[in-house]
Amino acid sequence: MKYKVIISLVVLVGLAFAQKQKLPEGFVYGNSVIPDIDVELRYYSTNNFVGDTITGYHTNILIVTKPTADALKKVQDELAQQNLCLRIYDAYRPQRAVNHFISWAKDLEDTRQKASFYPNVKKKHLFRDGYIASRSGHSRGSTVDLTIINANTLEPLDMGSPYDFFGEPSWVAYQNLSDIQKKNRQLLQQVMQKHGFRNYPQEWWHFTLRGEPFPKTYFDFVIE
Repeated sequence: MKYKVIISLVVLVGLAFAQKQKLPEGFVYGNSVIPDIDVELRYYSTNNFVGDTITGYHTNILIVTKPTADALKKVQDELAQQNLCLRIYDAYRPQRAVNHFISWAKDLEDTRQKASFYPNVKKKHLFRDGYIASRSGHSRGSTVDLTIINANTLEPLDMGSPYDFFGEPSWVAYQNLSDIQKKNRQLLQQVMQKHGFRNYPQEWWHFTLRGEPFPKTYFDFVIE
């Protein structure tokens, strides 16, 4: 029995090592740098604006460039002092996933998620209004979508709008928020900017590492 256990452990270690070797140079699995980070990839689920698992998302695991992981570790360590931590909704995104979004956006008959994610935006205007594009910074590996959660309850802080909500309530400058919602958004902005990230003003959750290592390269390897 002892030898079977040893062999099993060797196999598992070997599989884990092989899995990590699939990543392009410069990329890492996030939990190898931040073991306690919370990951809830929405595009690996059906809880997203498409309503289906997105092409290229084969597992719920965080992949980013190494500098991005190192910067997120600093954010996580600072939040831990307040009994808070990060929850990642999306990070590296294959180009094939972006292509899935484009195909979905062109299908004007599929509006099953409209009430939850874009109630005040016409689907035919998603390209015009900048919600869907042919390229995404996520595919460069240094852009992340995230929020802050309570480290004990794992409940997300109230940011005033859901993740991936298409509309003004998601804009960072949106003012029709409660004091606690404004405070939570300010905390997220401050801690991310402090550790080298810049925000996309129309999405409170969206941040890109300044000086990202692949500013003009869009990758397409799957998340597995």
